[in-house]
Amino acid sequence: MKPKLAGVRRKMEFSPNHVGNDLRILSLTAAALQSRGVEVDLFNEGEEIPDGEKYGLIFSMAQGPDGNRLLQQYKARGVSVINSPESVLNCYRAVMVTRLPEHGIPFPRSVVIDTVSNDGPLAFPLQATKSWVKRGDVHAVHKEDVTLVYSEGEQRATLEEFRERGISSAILQEHLDGDTVKFYAVRGGDFFSWYYLNGVVHTPFSEKKLTDLAFASAEILGLDVFGGDAIIASDGSVSIIDINDWPSFAPVREKASQCIADLLIRKINGHATDNR
Repeated sequence: MKPKLAGVRRKMEFSPNHVGNDLRILSLTAAALQSRGVEVDLFNEGEEIPDGEKYGLIFSMAQGPDGNRLLQQYKARGVSVINSPESVLNCYRAVMVTRLPEHGIPFPRSVVIDTVSNDGPLAFPLQATKSWVKRGDVHAVHKEDVTLVYSEGEQRATLEEFRERGISSAILQEHLDGDTVKFYAVRGGDFFSWYYLNGVVHTPFSEKKLTDLAFASAEILGLDVFGGDAIIASDGSVSIIDINDWPSFAPVREKASQCIADLLIRKINGHATDNR
């Protein structure tokens, strides 16, 4: 009997400016699986999967809390889910900004703010000319969800806007100067790709260090398919500033989809270790 997998598309609201790219990487992964003799059914985030237990594995791009709570139910019944719903929730910034530094990952200093009760500091506790205000849950729904601010007044105004939009937690984060690099990776498949997002100086740095930090971050959060961003400082040091669960892989999606399919097949064949 052919193995049968279920795929879960990301809800459009969690793919701002990347709806087509996110759909494309999932579709290419499904096609790569089918070319290897695996049957695949695709569902939408938050949609019930009839007889979910009949699937050998669910591969999911779901990012919202409701969709991942539903996937947790299937996981509780013994169905493997990649990325696991727990790992996706670990990528919510209110969790990630604490967990990664706790495990020794170089990461910008950050403060979690309750925008509803206004408990905690409303200004970043550093003397910095600029900082970032980011929503604390899903990575972005609107472009304002990640905002660079230059004063305490701008911090307060952005936090107030978050509160009015019903965003209950936010992150105040120090700004790190340097070149920004974006990376994509698949654990267990030796796939890692990076490029300069806004590189200007192109300071020499250790690509091995970047790779090691990226995979270490994924292991801490429990991700199998992931991407992220890092800052290369003027001294060549590397800091992780973001980790994303199953990005679009847009520049490298043809190769990435094959590597993701390979990973999923190893998982259902029992040849890959589940690190969560």
